Amino acid sequence: MKNALKFGFLGLALTVAFASCNNSEKKAEGAADSASALVDSAANTLDSAATKVDSAAAKVDSAAAKVDSAATK
Repeated sequence: MKNALKFGFLGLALTVAFASCNNSEKKAEGAADSASALVDSAANTLDSAATKVDSAAAKVDSAAAKVDSAATK
């Protein structure tokens, strides 16, 4: 059983090494694409956070209006 696991991990390591060494793409292009994707992801996260903040502010305003209307009754 141990040998089967060793061969499995050896095969995985060789596959990863082969895939990373035989990449026809230039490293700079890959890094630029990766950086661009990271920037896009960060921008989407910021947009999502801004939307959540706006939603929370609207809920707070709605709750404040309910409290104000209850206080005037």
